Amino acid sequence: MVKYFARIGNNEYEVEITDAQVLLDGEPVDVDIVRSGVPELYSVLFGGQSHEMLVTSDRFNYTILIRSEQFQVQVQDERARRLNQARKLPTLPEGELAITAPIPGLVVKVLVNVGDPVEEGQPLVILEAMKMENEIRSMRAGVVRSILATPGQRVEQNAVLVVLE
Repeated sequence: MVKYFARIGNNEYEVEITDAQVLLDGEPVDVDIVRSGVPELYSVLFGGQSHEMLVTSDRFNYTILIRSEQFQVQVQDERARRLNQARKLPTLPEGELAITAPIPGLVVKVLVNVGDPVEEGQPLVILEAMKMENEIRSMRAGVVRSILATPGQRVEQNAVLVVLE
């Protein structure tokens, strides 16, 4: 059995994986995940429905794109959890924060202007990738300091789209 702790925003989930099942906060979950070709692309069967999920990671921080929604997930295993128990979970830094493209794509629309206040989870840019439109959302509240993306522009993975302060 392997146990993980996943944090999405202010919500934390306990995930246990055994040979026979996956438990989410102690409840069995009907899920099957298979890597499909591209290293970051997965086919997910969840609750009898099939979805494509794009996963990029930076150590313990994952960006997950599923059904045009982007989620920032922090994951710890039991060992890391015990080591960090006395410390606070990492938070997003104060000051400047670059919002980047999780995958290469075409900027369809920029939804904010310089000086706009934004809330955590607010859509900032629409990015088309793999024939799907994806909302790139703010990871925290702030004010738009600069916009580096323009509609019609092709961007590479990790290109800076918007900078918040």
